[in-house]
Amino acid sequence: MSSIGRASVLIGAGTIVSRVSGLVRTIVLVAAIGSISGAGDAFAVANQLPNNIYAIISTGLLTAVVVPQIVKAAAHADGGQAFISKLFTLGTVGLLGATALAMIAAPLLVQVYASRFTPDQLALSTAFAYWCLPQVFFYGLYALLGEILNARRVFGPYTWAPIVNNIVSIAGFGLFILLFGGPQTLVDAWTPGMIAVLAGTATGGIIVQTLVLLFFWRRAGLALRPDFQWRGVGLRHIGRLAGWTFLMVVAGQLAGVVQSNVLSGASGEDPAIFASQNAWLLFMLPYSIIVLSIGTPYFTQLSEHAAAGRDDDVRADISRSIRTLGFFIVAATAALAVAAVPASRIFTNGPEQAAAAAPVLLCFLVCLVPLAVLFVVQRTFYAYNDTRTPFFFTLLQCVLVAGGALGAGVVLERGELAAGVALTQSIASIVQVVVATALLHRRLSGIGTASWMRALVMFTLAALPAAAAGFGVLLLLGGPGGWTSDSALAGAVGAGIIGSVVLAVYVGILALFRTPELAPALALARRLLPKR
Repeated sequence: MSSIGRASVLIGAGTIVSRVSGLVRTIVLVAAIGSISGAGDAFAVANQLPNNIYAIISTGLLTAVVVPQIVKAAAHADGGQAFISKLFTLGTVGLLGATALAMIAAPLLVQVYASRFTPDQLALSTAFAYWCLPQVFFYGLYALLGEILNARRVFGPYTWAPIVNNIVSIAGFGLFILLFGGPQTLVDAWTPGMIAVLAGTATGGIIVQTLVLLFFWRRAGLALRPDFQWRGVGLRHIGRLAGWTFLMVVAGQLAGVVQSNVLSGASGEDPAIFASQNAWLLFMLPYSIIVLSIGTPYFTQLSEHAAAGRDDDVRADISRSIRTLGFFIVAATAALAVAAVPASRIFTNGPEQAAAAAPVLLCFLVCLVPLAVLFVVQRTFYAYNDTRTPFFFTLLQCVLVAGGALGAGVVLERGELAAGVALTQSIASIVQVVVATALLHRRLSGIGTASWMRALVMFTLAALPAAAAGFGVLLLLGGPGGWTSDSALAGAVGAGIIGSVVLAVYVGILALFRTPELAPALALARRLLPKR
């Protein structure tokens, strides 16, 4: 437990700094292009394209397949060096090919994701895409290097490197505002120089982020060298594993295409693509800090236990990690729900826009706790080299997401589209978690579901009065339309005050009832605080 704790703290501290700097990055970006605007949505589509391809590379292959394979290769006589060199060479060649194809297909890709854009918006988004799509290579290289480091239990660099990206982006977006003013919301006001500075900054940050990992490579005890002799990598075995995962992620991307096209119809004066991305960023803040920082070291340990056939230890890992994640994630859900308007003001250009964007965040929050459970359940299947089962329960979720988005596009007004799409996605995710948990329970003849479900119910009951206390504080601060909506800084301060009250009441209630998860969770949290 001590090694898990140390790794969680290292990842958690890095993730906190990374996410906070990422918030500042997005604040500056919103100041440059607006949150609810045609130009903002055009950039959002273009800059999301490399992220979507990165999701296929990272989630679809590396997390599901590479980490367990590297853990196994560590038992080889050379500690896995030959395997990793072959894998790295193969990955680099594949990334170069994928980037070239994406660049060639840039106009088509933009059209696929935003068919309801105006012609001028499509042209602007395509121009952004040519600058952004080189990120595919560097995102993939970063993911490959980072997952290799994670598998070798070098967790820190992968978490801390994005901070450098955020610093580069903040400087570049700030330079854009200095040179051209902001927010630049009109589609026809953009010049080639403006496009180059904004999108070039976004890509430059990813390049620097990737290069940073190379400085930490020696810690992994590996000597990489180009190796084009791929016979020994186990491509056939990896291909079988990755095939189902690839199809799973492709299904997710197709659902995302449907969502993006529905949202593109609201672009201009209502929350659409960029506003939804910003709401998702707020949603992902607690998920990244809590779920990824605690869950990533558990996944490495769980993979080792699964590879050794120690099913009892795997069950214990599942139950312990869900209870620990649940303690923090339930409190975060309550705090962010109460502070939805002040938090949304951080990424909008005025109080009215904050009020319009807050329902999108609330609808996403419906599935925050279930997604924390899914993180553990899905990666347990991966640890057993089972990528086929996750494909089917994720395919179900994707079908529900796409159907829900299309239904929202038919029955909802423009101003309600973003919130409706977010809600249907949350409902689909809840269904996915229920099905996935049932399948894993059957596979392992039990995963302690009753134990961790009792803990989640107890955390939720404690969160209700905590949320009520937070809402009371919001009213004392002037309500959703009070001073906490005056500026991005006021929104951040207001959300921080409300969140602190919710957390204090939540912890107090759990302490009163002597909740067993409280002591280890607080010990983990104290490790994140700076020492004297």
